[in-house]
Amino acid sequence: MNEVLSSSHSSSLSTMVVSLEGEKLYTFEYAASMTETSITVVQVYVELGVIESNGIMLHSREIARIAQIQRLRLDLGLNLVGAAIVLDMAQELAQLRAKLKAHQSQPTSQL
Repeated sequence: MNEVLSSSHSSSLSTMVVSLEGEKLYTFEYAASMTETSITVVQVYVELGVIESNGIMLHSREIARIAQIQRLRLDLGLNLVGAAIVLDMAQELAQLRAKLKAHQSQPTSQL
């Protein structure tokens, strides 16, 4: 887990801190505002393990994941678990494609 280094904004709706690793982290309130949902929804997503938090802070990729979940739920009618599975599978597919591309770009040895 990242540790928080310093706060760079004072407004509660746009609070952002920088971790010791240099990553920007945002409050649940900011995530809720950016994804047009509630703080309670963000907290439930964290409690269910659908998104990962760093204490009471979120990485921007988790905020993007909330927005993607909301779109899948609204546009396709998926439930929360279904939306999370779709995103996990999409991430795994992207990782496999990257590995395949890296493998294909390696020169083959002549026998």
